[in-house]
Amino acid sequence: MDYTPDAGTITMFSTPWCGYCKRLKAQLTSAGIGYTEINIEETPGTAELVESLNNGNQTVPTVIFPDGSAATNPSLAHVKQALGA
Repeated sequence: MDYTPDAGTITMFSTPWCGYCKRLKAQLTSAGIGYTEINIEETPGTAELVESLNNGNQTVPTVIFPDGSAATNPSLAHVKQALGA
């Protein structure tokens, strides 16, 4: 499955208990940046995708940008820069 987001938005892989995910979601909402959240504990194949992007680790939040690049636990500034916002 292709999780590449639309221009100006991100796809964020997360878990409900992840504090870093909650923080990034709050920052994105405050900044008006759209995102699609995918729970890697509930969506088949996504934990493996996150592992493939993080050297075998299920590290969240892992973010995919519209250009297909990915970042692990990015700052809001990094997300804004990657989106050209």
